[in-house]
This record gives sequence, structure tokens and C-alpha cells, in this order.
Amino acid sequence: MSLQGKKIILGITGSIAAYKAAYLARTLIKQGTEVQILMTAFGKEFITPVTLSALTGKPVLSEFFRDESGMWNSHVDLGLWGDALLIAPASANTIAKMAHGICDNYLLTAYLSCRCPVFVAPAMDFDMFLHPATQKNLEILRSYGNHIIEPAEGELASGLQGKGRMEEPEKIATLLSDFFNQQKELDKKKILITAGPTYEKIDPVRFIGNHSSGKMGFALAEECANRGALVSLISGPVNVKTTHPNIHLIPVVSAQEMCEESLKEFEQCDVAILCAAVADFTPKTKSDQKIKREKDNLTIELTPTQDIAAHLGKHKKDNQVLVGFALETENESANATKKLERKNLDFIVLNSLQNKGAGFQVDTNQITIIDKSGKRTDFPLKSKKEVANDIIDYLKLFMKS
Repeated sequence: MSLQGKKIILGITGSIAAYKAAYLARTLIKQGTEVQILMTAFGKEFITPVTLSALTGKPVLSEFFRDESGMWNSHVDLGLWGDALLIAPASANTIAKMAHGICDNYLLTAYLSCRCPVFVAPAMDFDMFLHPATQKNLEILRSYGNHIIEPAEGELASGLQGKGRMEEPEKIATLLSDFFNQQKELDKKKILITAGPTYEKIDPVRFIGNHSSGKMGFALAEECANRGALVSLISGPVNVKTTHPNIHLIPVVSAQEMCEESLKEFEQCDVAILCAAVADFTPKTKSDQKIKREKDNLTIELTPTQDIAAHLGKHKKDNQVLVGFALETENESANATKKLERKNLDFIVLNSLQNKGAGFQVDTNQITIIDKSGKRTDFPLKSKKEVANDIIDYLKLFMKS
């Protein structure tokens, strides 16, 4: 796999593994990339900028101003230039600063300005790597959407054995290449995704709703778009944002609105992923004026909303893939399997509120995928971005060429 034509920003921090950055830069350049190196002050203590500049043919950047001219090194322009930011080696200190938004050097300021994917290759002694603070910081970086390149195990600079060695340059280059090639996997595929809650109006100020944040649906939309798909994202009221050019956001409020938009989009779609927490019932009558508290009790008659998944499943073509979600509190597998069969889904993603860290209003999820053949695949607790990656990897098994 080639990285031909890619622009890589390579960040080097204060670690003995900084010597590997020379091999890494050379490996990336051999694969056709243009490499711009950024260094922290501590990074320059381990390897000289002269060596790295000779390899890349570009001056190494570490300061906000160019000494000879006083001109500004624009971290904003750099952030727009790169196809990826790779920080290798990434010290515990830099990882901690990245996790908490500290930008007291040029590399960290560039990181906060980057719109491109960010890859982090930790390198440190294994006690530092395993420390709860470092693990928490890495978890935070993952939740931001950064890609963590796990360190290898082996002999460390301290003489100890354990996990903490920066991954080898050839392996890092392969991971980057695989990532960019993955971006073409769903090229031009049309994917419909529903996300968030629906609000069912009672009167002008009250509604029936649920706690869905939309984070899972938006993570799925971003993952599909990153792999080249054209995404129609139909979302209920949420506070999550997306700016990906491949995502067409269609905001709705009620279950009826979500159903109508889904029916419009489904006809032309290759895949539909129904992640939204759609209300099963809506008030039969909706007051045009605020209902006054004149009685101790108020009875609201509810009627069923249209079952979007069942309707799409009934009209699904042979070349379309339909994916559903099930959030259960009891008899999870049995209930999810019934829903899978009843609604003609290709596979269903099951979350249980019994699992700590899964469900609404959190950044993590723990899922089980059950497909129409009866195969069950369990996944551990992960960030919703990583869960989205797992779901789309599974989706590829059902895609028609």
C-alpha cells in the first residue's frame, strides 16, 4: 500500500525513541509522502533538527517565529496543509497536554489547529505508560477521535522489560497507509443514518422525549464519511455537530418527521443504519396553548408512531443493507433477535443498560452484533468512535459490490 502524495506532519517530542523518527521520516518519504517535522524543545535534546531537515528537505519547525526574519510560522496554515498529524514519539508529558488542551509550544498549537486525522505513538517506560493518569489521558484522546498507535513490548531504555516501546517505523507507515486506503472502502456509497431522540409535542412548551445524545449516530456518520460514503444524516434535536463535507444533515423533531425523511432518502440508499431513539408513542392530541395546571391529574392519550425500521424492512431491495439498533434492559438477546427478524434487518446492534458505561449521554458504548444468520459477536467497552469503526467493519461483510 502506498502513501503517494500524502502530506504528513511529523511531531517529535522528548523521548529516547526520538532516534526512530529519522527512520520513520525516511520510510514515509520513500512511500511518496511530503513530511514536515515539528519538534518540542525536549525533542531536540535527543536528535538534532539538522539531521531531520537533511532527510526531509524542509526546515524543522519548533518556534513560533523564524529567528532570521522574525516572520510567523503559521500553525493554522500548517494545520490546513497536512493530510495527517503523526506524533511519534509521543511522551507522557505531551500526551497529558494534548488531553487537556495545553498549547505551550509550537507542536501543541499545531495539534489544536489541525483538521486532519491525528495519530499518536506513545513512547515511555512501562510504569509511566500503565499509570492511571497516562491511561486516562489516552482515553481522553481517543474520545476526541485521535488514533492511538499502541506501543510494543520489549526491552526499554531503563533496562526494564514491558510495554512502552514506540512501534517500529515500518509498522507505523503501514498503519497510516491502511487508514488512507480504508477511506476509499465506501467510495460514493449512499448511506442513510438516523440519530438522536425525537420529541413528541404535548403543547408549545412540553414534549415526550428520551435521553439520547446522538453521539453514536454522529460517530457512525463520521466513520462512513471518512471512508468515502455520501451520508444522509437524519437527526432529532441534539447538541452534537458535524462539518464533514460528505455528510448532509437533515434536522427533524418528531417521529413523524423522521419517518417522512427516512422514506424519502431510503429509495436511493445502499445502506440504512437506524441508530435514532425514535419515540414509540406520540400524544393523540396536541394542544396549541400551554396546558394549565388546573387538576391534580392529567391523562394524555398516546397513539403508536409509525415503525420506521419495519417499514423500511418491508420495502428493502436485495441490494440494500438495513441495520437496526436495540437498547434493552432485560432479555436483551432474545428481544434483539425478535426485532431483527420482525423488521427484516441484516444485523442488529444491541446495547444493554445493564452494562456500565453504555447507553445514553456517555462517550462510550458496549455492543453485541447479531446478524440474520444468528451469529453473535460481542465487543468490549470502547469509545463511541471505536464502536462506530467496529460496526462499519462489520457492515462491509454485507455490502454488495
